[in-house]
Amino acid sequence: MSRGPKFKAAEAKDFAGALNYLSLTSSDRRAARYVSAFRRAKMVRRAAKDILRASGLPLLPRDTARVAVDLKKIRVGKALSPVLLVRGDLVRGLPLIIADGYHRTCALYYYAPETMVPCLLVAR
Repeated sequence: MSRGPKFKAAEAKDFAGALNYLSLTSSDRRAARYVSAFRRAKMVRRAAKDILRASGLPLLPRDTARVAVDLKKIRVGKALSPVLLVRGDLVRGLPLIIADGYHRTCALYYYAPETMVPCLLVAR
C-alpha cells in the first residue's frame, strides 16, 4: 500500500488527449492555443473535490474502467500525470474544463476528496 498518490510531469500523450478533447468543444486553432499554453504553464495544486465541483462534471463510478485503472495505480504507487484544466468563468457561467485527466480526478477523489492534485491551469 502506498503512502499517497505519486505524480509525474505531463507527457506528450496528455497534451494530445487535451487537444483531441478541446478540438471537440472549440476551434482547432483555439484548442492548439490552449495546448501551447499548457506546455508553458506552471504547476499548481487543487483539491480533487474542488476540481469536480468547478467543472460541474459528475463523479464517475469507482468501477468505471479508467477510474479503476487509476485507483490501482494509486494503490501500487505508480505515478499519475497532472490534470490539464482550462479556467472557468463564474460571471459568464462557464465551468472549468478538464481537458485531460477526468478519470484521474475521479480516482483521486475516491482516494481522498481533499487530495491536492497537480494541475496545469490556463486561462480561457
